[in-house]
Amino acid sequence: MKIVVLGATGMAGSRIVAEALARGHQVTGIARKPEGLADHPALTKVAADVAAEAEAGRLADRLRGHDVVVSALHFQTLSEPQLVGAVKAAGIKRLLVVGGAGSLEAAPGVLVIDTPDFLEAWRPYARPGLDFLAALKGESELEWTFISPSFFFEPGTRTGTFRLGTDQLLVAADGRSAISGEDFAVAMLDEIETPAHVRRRFTVGY
Repeated sequence: MKIVVLGATGMAGSRIVAEALARGHQVTGIARKPEGLADHPALTKVAADVAAEAEAGRLADRLRGHDVVVSALHFQTLSEPQLVGAVKAAGIKRLLVVGGAGSLEAAPGVLVIDTPDFLEAWRPYARPGLDFLAALKGESELEWTFISPSFFFEPGTRTGTFRLGTDQLLVAADGRSAISGEDFAVAMLDEIETPAHVRRRFTVGY
């Protein structure tokens, strides 16, 4: 498949690019400074300010010709209408979004963002993610998927062993909620290759 990754040099984006290339896909990595990505014959690096291009209506041209769009952008970078509008204008049906853990339920009726363990400094970054997901839930044309990581989402190792959930935070037997960026990328590519959560959110964790 031809996959375009927005935010390709970030923690999540760079690992999604690497996993996609390892599986034999053609990848376009878009970032402000894509030179941070390792060279690969199946990788096209594109330097672009996605927010500026979306406002100018040029982002669709960057996306056109791909089968799947993956957004690993911070939610402050691009609003749901901007991203969805560009994907539709490009004639692409599939959109996968790297979400956050804040919108998951820590307990019935209690979101992770509203728990004492969620630092106040994180809220300005997490709140737009809740709004983004809420807006996506009203989108019936695109085949979208929103993937939330576990509470601790950090660089690590690729084990290929993890659990999937829906709207509840996954917590391991030791009480820790975590997923490595590498295993998150595995779950992302699994979903791209074999869609199982179309127009749904799911989460991944150990």
